Amino acid sequence: MLLFLAATMGACGKKEAQSVPEAKVEHGTFYIDIYEEGEIEAINSINISSPNIPWRFGNLKISNIVTDGAQVKAGDTLITFDPSEVRKAILDYEDRLIVSNAELEKMLAQHELDMEELNADYEVTRISHEITRMQLESAAHESDIKRREIKLNLDKADISLARAKEQIENRRKIQVEEVKQKRLSIRQDEERLEEAYSTLDKLFVIAPSPGIAIISRNWSTDNKFQLGDQCWSSQQLIQLPDLSTLKAKVSINEVDISQVTKGLKVQIRPDAFSDSTFTGYVATVANLAQNKDNRSNIKVFPVEIVINEYNKNLLPGLTVSCRIIVDEIPDVKYVPLEALHVEGDKSYVFKKSVGGYDKVEVRTGQSNSDYVIIESGLGKHDRVALIDPTTLAKKEEKK
Repeated sequence: MLLFLAATMGACGKKEAQSVPEAKVEHGTFYIDIYEEGEIEAINSINISSPNIPWRFGNLKISNIVTDGAQVKAGDTLITFDPSEVRKAILDYEDRLIVSNAELEKMLAQHELDMEELNADYEVTRISHEITRMQLESAAHESDIKRREIKLNLDKADISLARAKEQIENRRKIQVEEVKQKRLSIRQDEERLEEAYSTLDKLFVIAPSPGIAIISRNWSTDNKFQLGDQCWSSQQLIQLPDLSTLKAKVSINEVDISQVTKGLKVQIRPDAFSDSTFTGYVATVANLAQNKDNRSNIKVFPVEIVINEYNKNLLPGLTVSCRIIVDEIPDVKYVPLEALHVEGDKSYVFKKSVGGYDKVEVRTGQSNSDYVIIESGLGKHDRVALIDPTTLAKKEEKK
């Protein structure tokens, strides 16, 4: 069979040899790895959440929001919520306060007038009482009937005087309570007005520090927050990450998670500039699985990878390809998976020879996503075909 193959390769000549893609047998450290895509996040960041506002001012509706990924300075406005309901409430409370204060002034004036009238009535009653008392004192020589009549009038004057005094005290208590209730109502409106102004300030969310504004995802729409979206109080809307320390978050499937442990080395390559590679290590491995997304029943395990280097191009939200190095096997030979062919329980490759390619049986070891270890059958300096050259030869014959 090998002689036939060599003859076939020779018959095809140099044209065929040039058409067959080749690879040399690699020698060195072989890596068992897992590839997974993920997204960069900041290890430390300031979370910007929607403000807590009283229910009476309605829902929080986004009327303006910073551009995702924009560079911001401390004091810049990150997000603005629709202030129309709050401003309407401010106008209502201000109008109510104007009316209430006017009513209080009117009430105080009326109270003063009422007290003047009551005091005048009391004074008239007191004078009448005094006259009757004097009459009784000067009626020593009057008849008993006359003295008895004057005494009854004095008793009547006593009752009228006490009643007038009681009316003044009761009216004063009523007035105090009326003023108290009115001032309490005014104070409540003043507090509501202060609350409205405070709420108005909260609707303009300011950056507490400089950084890159990363808009969070709205779980109800599965998109990032945008104009017109409504949100609850204390809902996370924006992150201001510390770019000096970053991590990549990936999700590992159930099959591979048993191979992933803390401390494993990782190579990180951003999709946006794939010519750059960064290093990192597995920092955390989740103990519990979760659904891959809201529409899938596939279970995955979140894994966090700390990135060792700092680079201005590494920003939260970037998609990265992570190569987790599960194991390292030193001093072995390996070839691309494309070079390996399997027939039944045997594996073979097409090794480069002087006359073409020889079909050589090999014994293989572990493999990764790109290469397979060759334990025997090939030397360090051999070259192998990446396709079956006999198939190519048959195509050339048909031509």
